[in-house]
Amino acid sequence: MGEEDNMKIARYLAHGQISYGVVEGDSVKELSASPFEDYTITDHTHKLSEVKLLAPCIPPKILAIGLNYSSHLHDRPGPTEPMVFFKTAISVIGPDDTIIRPKDTARLDAECELVVIIKDTCRNVSKEDAMNHVLGYTCGNDVSARDWQREDRNWWRAKSSDTFSPAGPYIVDDIDPSNVRVMTRINGNEVQNESTSYLIFDIPTLISYCSQYMTLEPGDMIYTGTPGQPGEMKDGDVCEIEIEGIGILSNPIKLA
Repeated sequence: MGEEDNMKIARYLAHGQISYGVVEGDSVKELSASPFEDYTITDHTHKLSEVKLLAPCIPPKILAIGLNYSSHLHDRPGPTEPMVFFKTAISVIGPDDTIIRPKDTARLDAECELVVIIKDTCRNVSKEDAMNHVLGYTCGNDVSARDWQREDRNWWRAKSSDTFSPAGPYIVDDIDPSNVRVMTRINGNEVQNESTSYLIFDIPTLISYCSQYMTLEPGDMIYTGTPGQPGEMKDGDVCEIEIEGIGILSNPIKLA
């Protein structure tokens, strides 16, 4: 594998072809294969301004963690083990793609989350070994229809309706995931801002825990939880998820 320090990986559309590439400044250099395989960095280069950035990978599955910041508990008792739920791969969208607000939900919230991208197939991973199975990190928005979340027997549509899992813009491997700021802005107004140092269950714990019950696969995403009080997204809004060291994931919102 073409391992290098401080990799910033993009998945993008150019000339009708989807590729992975390494971002250097305002350009992207195409990889010969996906970052989950053996690859080389080619000399085939595009300006970032000339490509369409896509979700940074298509995950076989998305595991998401509920109630993982004390500031998001709102007087509820903290979990004694990670609270894991699924989001569907079909709900993934990329930078600048539109979040569709279903017309029959009363409230649609944005949730900024640091997302872990799994590098390889692994099972029964120890906390000590967990980070060796991480390709990198990206920004995620765990879009949540609050009334459906309260009323349904499970969260199938509240968390996994089409467009409810924005991710991007890049996969970055050189941040300290235990201490980066995650932020949400809606129409430029900040509604969430907290450090991942306040995660109740840290990333090695989450990876190890999930892998005790389920094989993790290359490209799997783990949405690690959201802090504070999320903000509502309405028709015509623009939501920005920013994570220190990764970048900004921006998506417009449109009523279905």
